Amino acid sequence: MAITSANRLELLQIADSVAREKMIDPDLVLQAMEESYAKAAKSKYGAELDIRAFIDRKSGELEMTRVRVVVEGSEAENMYTEMTVEEAKAHKDNPSVGDLIIDKLPPMDFGRIGAQSAKQVILQKVREAERDRQYEEFKDRQGEIINGLVKRVEYGNVIVDVGRGEAVCRRDQLVNREMFRNGDRIRAFIKEVRSEMRGPQIFLSRTAPEFMAELFKMEVPEIYDGIIEIKAVARDPGSRAKIGVISFDSSIDPVGACVGMRGSRVQAVVNELGGEKIDIIPWNEDAPTFLVNALQPAEVSKVVLDEDAERIEVVVPDEQLSLAIGRRGQNVRLASQLTGLDIDIMTETDESERRQKEFEERSQLFMDTMNVDEVVAQLLVSEGFSSLEEVAYVETDELLVIEGFDQDTVDELQARARESLDEINSKSIAEARELGVTQDLIDFEGLSPQMLVALGKDDVKSLEDFATCADWELAGGYTTVDGERHKDEGVLESFEVNIQEAQDMIMRARLQIGWVTEEQLAEDAAAAEAANADTGLEGAET
Repeated sequence: MAITSANRLELLQIADSVAREKMIDPDLVLQAMEESYAKAAKSKYGAELDIRAFIDRKSGELEMTRVRVVVEGSEAENMYTEMTVEEAKAHKDNPSVGDLIIDKLPPMDFGRIGAQSAKQVILQKVREAERDRQYEEFKDRQGEIINGLVKRVEYGNVIVDVGRGEAVCRRDQLVNREMFRNGDRIRAFIKEVRSEMRGPQIFLSRTAPEFMAELFKMEVPEIYDGIIEIKAVARDPGSRAKIGVISFDSSIDPVGACVGMRGSRVQAVVNELGGEKIDIIPWNEDAPTFLVNALQPAEVSKVVLDEDAERIEVVVPDEQLSLAIGRRGQNVRLASQLTGLDIDIMTETDESERRQKEFEERSQLFMDTMNVDEVVAQLLVSEGFSSLEEVAYVETDELLVIEGFDQDTVDELQARARESLDEINSKSIAEARELGVTQDLIDFEGLSPQMLVALGKDDVKSLEDFATCADWELAGGYTTVDGERHKDEGVLESFEVNIQEAQDMIMRARLQIGWVTEEQLAEDAAAAEAANADTGLEGAET
């Protein structure tokens, strides 16, 4: 690289050409050149020197300089980059600490190695500038649909030219059986834009639920205008999908608008997704109603919702079971994703058998523990009583309404129920003590003897152990991993302790131990209430 013979304007022409090709600022290219020439000069004069290069932006003239800093003291610590005030007097008048002593270097031929080094620096800096430009340009387009041309396919990953950038659609983000070749047009969803030093920065997806939602927005003007909203999307990419839609105009049918005349609108989306079948479901804020819609085309006989556990039990006619579940569980899985609920499906026959079994078990419970005959036990179960506690402590009026029960009968039944409960509780307390449960936990308000046994078996044996528990460890909950919800069993879940009750008991335990104070709890409650008010969530169920 013989700079002495280079045309001065040639550097500017090169910078302008590279900048146009890479779509970056020409000044960034010139800065890269300056850095590369400085590095090449250091390889000739010594890496320890502070050598700088400057290219005149108008004339293209290259100037190389060596820079040293004036420092205090009688001797410079670094003779290559520093000099004392006395030494600096030979270079300028009245030097002071902090001044820069700049010496021009003569024109030079860096040779082949220096030229290669300079070229590498330029290429690296240009790549960095190009990546920065690409990130800044696309970072605000995350969540959009983009069209591009396939540049190449690497190990199943599709590299896409998106105009002023290069994106990648990984193999797992492609719909099953999709094959792309160089030059093919591709439409995809910008799932993520990351600032990376190497590798791809723009990540595309054709399997994301949002991709389908955006496609419908393009095909259905009412969605684009906000008259219709897509509330939820669930996909088994390439096979089947369900979307929940709602209309804010009572005169417009959201399902019909999304389907279009002779199915033209939905068919356009189906064609883009390689024939993926789409069920368009009317959304409803009532979870059971929405679920019944989501399980179409299956018919539903009955729905039982457990809001605390986010589970729903669905009963269908026997002949509808396979249709409700779908091939390889597809229909119920998509309905679960769409509603955000775990769904248990059973036939009417199974549900009838289960209810009969529960009836017999509860009847037997009352017969065994209260020493009553089968008729009395069945009467109690028929009236909705399911436990000894309910019989023992219910208002007597609720028992007196049962046909054939008088005051003496009710008094005797409640006395037997309480006596049986006392015996059961005494045995449970003894078992808890054998498990190592301490007295402070036994005395803690809100825990039944049976709960103490369950805690002891789970190695929660003292009030401090209890205070260290997380709410989900007691009440149970769900964890989402890789998009799949997993059930976490709670120690007290079988006793129908919910998350809020678990939180309250844990905080009372911490208060009783002295880990927190009443003032701290009050401050936390006030802060939470203020936060809810700010977000408009005050009084909302969580």
